[in-house]
Amino acid sequence: MTTPAPDPASDQTWLARAVELAVANVADGGGPFGAVVVRDGVLLSTGQNRVTRDLDPTAHAEVLAIRAACAEVGDFSLAGCVLYASCEPCPLCVSASLWSRVDRVVYAADRDDAARGGFDDRAFYELFAQERSSWPMPVDAAATDGSFAPFDAWLTNVARTHY
Repeated sequence: MTTPAPDPASDQTWLARAVELAVANVADGGGPFGAVVVRDGVLLSTGQNRVTRDLDPTAHAEVLAIRAACAEVGDFSLAGCVLYASCEPCPLCVSASLWSRVDRVVYAADRDDAARGGFDDRAFYELFAQERSSWPMPVDAAATDGSFAPFDAWLTNVARTHY
């Protein structure tokens, strides 16, 4: 598959859909974020922020749209797809987008708009630029016997799915 070329008219159509989902989600008691995944001009999935509804801090609109699109296509790769989001994806959602291999991410509001709306994730962007030892939550390695065993099992599994 080739990377979808930017199409301003199509981008506006799908961004409008993501924004509609975000606004509708607020009316339903959710967060102000919506996302859609599109391939070849066809809507594969939608997502709305479900963090508070589902008590799941990973239930961001983009992540849910990616999960649903992967289920729809029957693959963990969304190569050839575009993710449209009502707002600039946070670091979690950027990571999910990279792992899912979407070709493009297009967003409407930016991180400054999100901050003005009460969703300031700039602290995460700044945190990742700092030495891990300065983080407010320790993330520590602890050596243990057999720590490489899962990777040994993976590397010797001839039926593994490469990704």
